[in-house]
Amino acid sequence: MRLTEFWRRMNAHFGDTYAESWARDYVLAPLGGRTVMQALADGESAKTVWRAVCQVEDVSPKLR
Repeated sequence: MRLTEFWRRMNAHFGDTYAESWARDYVLAPLGGRTVMQALADGESAKTVWRAVCQVEDVSPKLR
């Protein structure tokens, strides 16, 4: 998954305004206690991070 697709899905799920804030502030256990932004900065793939988001959020099947 490309990073642009990751952010498209984040924006579709959370909304354009809230997606970045959520990614910066919400700590995810599946990412080892990191935020989305931290995990991406550490080199985690967008696909791995998206799967972690799907584990903690009720993401629409269309976006999974």
